[in-house]
Amino acid sequence: MLSNRRSTILRAVLVGLSLVVWLGIGSAGGMAQGKLSQVQTNDASAFLPSSAESTRAAEESKAFVDTETLPALVVLQPADGSDVTPDQLAAVQEWAEAVPEQALPPGNEGTWSDYLVGDVAVVPSEDGEAVLVVYSLDGAKADELLADEEGVTESFVTALRESLESELGATATSAGELGLQAWVTGPAGFVADLVTAFGGIDGVLLLVALGAVLLILVLVYRSPFLPFVVIFTAVFALCLAGLVIYNLAANGTLVLNGQSQGILSILVVGASVDYALLLVARYREELARVEHPAQAMGRALRACVEPIAASAGTVIAGVLCLLLSDLGSNRSLGPVAAIGIASALLGSLTLLPALLLVFGRRSRILFWPRAPRPVPAAAADTQHPHVDTTIEPDPADGTGLWPRLARFVGRKARPVWIVTALALAVGAAFLPTLNASGTNQVDIFLTDVDAVAGEEVLAEHFPAGAVQPAIVLVDEADVDAVTAAAEGVDGVESVTPYTGAPAGAGAAAGDAPPIVVDGRVRLDVATTASADTQDAVDTVEDLRTAVHEVSPTALVGGAAAETLDTNLASERDLRVIVPVVLLVIGVILMFLLRSVVAAGLLLAANVLSFAAALGVSAIVFNHVFGFAGADPVVPLFAFVFLVALGVDYSIFLMTRVREESLKVGTRAGVVRGLAVTGGVITSAGVVLATTFAALGVIPLLFLAQIAFIVAFGVLLDTLVVRSLLVPALVHDLGRRTWWPSALSRHQEHGLHKVTPDLE
Repeated sequence: MLSNRRSTILRAVLVGLSLVVWLGIGSAGGMAQGKLSQVQTNDASAFLPSSAESTRAAEESKAFVDTETLPALVVLQPADGSDVTPDQLAAVQEWAEAVPEQALPPGNEGTWSDYLVGDVAVVPSEDGEAVLVVYSLDGAKADELLADEEGVTESFVTALRESLESELGATATSAGELGLQAWVTGPAGFVADLVTAFGGIDGVLLLVALGAVLLILVLVYRSPFLPFVVIFTAVFALCLAGLVIYNLAANGTLVLNGQSQGILSILVVGASVDYALLLVARYREELARVEHPAQAMGRALRACVEPIAASAGTVIAGVLCLLLSDLGSNRSLGPVAAIGIASALLGSLTLLPALLLVFGRRSRILFWPRAPRPVPAAAADTQHPHVDTTIEPDPADGTGLWPRLARFVGRKARPVWIVTALALAVGAAFLPTLNASGTNQVDIFLTDVDAVAGEEVLAEHFPAGAVQPAIVLVDEADVDAVTAAAEGVDGVESVTPYTGAPAGAGAAAGDAPPIVVDGRVRLDVATTASADTQDAVDTVEDLRTAVHEVSPTALVGGAAAETLDTNLASERDLRVIVPVVLLVIGVILMFLLRSVVAAGLLLAANVLSFAAALGVSAIVFNHVFGFAGADPVVPLFAFVFLVALGVDYSIFLMTRVREESLKVGTRAGVVRGLAVTGGVITSAGVVLATTFAALGVIPLLFLAQIAFIVAFGVLLDTLVVRSLLVPALVHDLGRRTWWPSALSRHQEHGLHKVTPDLE
């Protein structure tokens, strides 16, 4: 009696302590989660390796300018398509010169001149149908935060758009009395619109994901209480991840961008709910066997810790392989995602059990109105009264969907896996049609934005490539040869030595001599295509080849060169990281399942599933959504997440199959394992697919493509690979599945009766 009382007190203390700790984490982590967007870095050039040619060119070019700048371009044109009148040009000139003296947003002291460099340039187009206004933000100050916690770049672009509307009546859709329409574009405009798009991550994305998951949980549990317990676990796990990542990013330990933050939210919610579904399902089973909820939870934890920890460890190991990437954005996603998965694991194994036991002996109320109760033993064992001698029915003999499917797979194992593998191979055949060579910057937005529309207007009236020219740094002695080589490249508009004159469409260098720094000269190469297009990237690739032939020490940089180096780094990452991920996950599976054959089988099945998911996605992207292409990093992210997450469900299945195989043999164990785990694993897959699909609410091409590929791939893994292909293969192989472990030498005895639990 005294021992039981002590145990009860200890359990109450542990439950209370766990809840108090997590409440503290939620309080601090909730505030940190809301401030993650303040520590983001979305500048692609900041992610390139120091060895990249564009990075070295950017570093050397700093000596040619006093201050690096971020251009903000305002392009205006008459709404009726006529030429710009002298009155309109004078009004634009007057407005443009007044902007630097405008006060900063409320709560800040000073004017915009504190953040601008040089004089404003107002340039009429050669066709007389448009005007370009060029502002240069101080690059060193562009990422600073103002008093309202908004970045300088976003605030300045917003101020320009508001000022254009209030002073000139000019917006993208209205012309006012002056008769001009206006757009704010250029690098600063795109940065501001990207920040606006990512702004939905903090609120809309999370609400959509949690709302969809809550609806699924209500349908799964048919309980008014249990879904909220699971959701609370996911939210508090996300708070823990946000707390850790915010402090690491604020201190410069890791780089966080908008894409990583979006994936973090989805990954933590999806993984937390998946682990919770597995634990709650086993807890429900044990509640039907023992009286006290605490005892049931203890048994459930002992059964679930290994597969859940193995699942989390597999995903963590997979995403940490991204540390091998040459791109800082990819490297940062590795630890960000790993921290998220670790937080989900901790929440599921500590907070969730505490919440499920918070009512002590009455904790079954959380399952109301379908609270499980122990089934009385058919007969008592007088010699071992402490042993549960209940003869449990074979789960594969049930009449539900999953028992019927399990029996079908057992009867038709070989035809099932052959047909399934062929179907997946057909989908995989379309993989080469996925265009992942990069996209134009204007294509990354899925909704109409000011920067994209302005870029199109700018290209109609100005030499687009002159706004952000390619930069060639060359020895003074090689200037003539390099200039001639560059001018001979298709797509090059002009080659101009840098004299210190302001860059921009319509700017002229005049007759000033070129600036020479340590025997090096900078050449500005204007391309026919805008620097943020794939045409400009192709031109720069040809430019490098031509320039290096006549001057091996020359460096080619600029915005298009940075995109080129990013694409090259992404292709290298795909070649290096994919084999490492397969090797790491394969080793983990071998140790977990104690089998080389089972590990190889699961890995091969999931790779085939990934290829099929990517092939089907290519069809959808090309012929349904009409996407212009994909970023080269999309296949890499899709592979890492799909293979790691897809193996998760096979781990959940195979650990239960192994447990049953020790009792009844491999073939009967497969049928039992599929019958028992089918419902919960399918629910987990649907939840994870739903959470990733929620990424689609962020109107950006990259996230929409990742959302579709991972959501579809997870459903494919859950409904086809784990439900049909893997069980059928294991059933066909029988005990050979477990080679070289001792289980591979056990005879198939076909028993279906569960032996008494003598623990």
